[in-house]
This record gives sequence, structure tokens and C-alpha cells, in this order.
Amino acid sequence: MEFSKSLAASTSGLKAQSGRMRIIAENIANADSAPASKGAEPYRRKIPTFTSHLDRETGANVVETGRVRRDSSAFRVKHDPGNPVADAKGDVSMPNVNPLIENMDMREAQRSYEANLNMVTTTRKMIAQTLAILK
Repeated sequence: MEFSKSLAASTSGLKAQSGRMRIIAENIANADSAPASKGAEPYRRKIPTFTSHLDRETGANVVETGRVRRDSSAFRVKHDPGNPVADAKGDVSMPNVNPLIENMDMREAQRSYEANLNMVTTTRKMIAQTLAILK
């Protein structure tokens, strides 16, 4: 693989994983947020998607963060009769975010980010060594 293709693929991976981590952080931040008003829907978990395409300039397959989908799973129900947005039974609909799943997704995204960063670093070292040889 050419150096430019390697760098293009790795940097696109860095950007995509960075976007993924941003979405996961938003999910974690809203995991315990109650609806804004009575009858309103709570925060719905966001799911990042990825798309890949051929970069015509470098000839490398690159990845991007695609559309952000909403998780259609059921909301959690919390019994909290003192909450102003509770229904007649005293239940409050809470976000469908599971912090454990989000933390695992975050760890996976971080590791993917690190792998892409290592690829960029390795490619840069190879370019430097190639230039040293050519001197």
C-alpha cells in the first residue's frame, strides 16, 4: 500500500472513531436525564453508523461517520412518584441508554482510535526512514 493511501485510510478512521466517541459521550451524559415535561419523550439513545467509499484523490478506501440512527428499543421505567413528570402510577420514562453498554462501546472506539493513530505513526516513521535512505 502506498504511504498516501495508508495515511488517508488511517486518518479517516481517526475522524470516524472520534465522531463515534462524541455520540457515545452524549449518550452517557443523558443516561439519567428525565423528560423535560410531563408526557414528553425522554432522551433516545443514538447509534452511530459508518460508510466507506473510495477517495478518488488518493485511491484509498476511507471511512466516515454516516447517519446517526435513534435506538427504537423501549424506554426504561423508573418508579419515582415525587418526580413532577411521573404518570398516575408514579412511573417515569427514562432514556433507553445502558451505561455499561455505552462504556464498552467507548472502550472499543478508543482502541480503534489508538490502532489508527499507531498506523499513522508507523507510516510517518516509514516515510522518514525512506527519505533517510534516499539521502
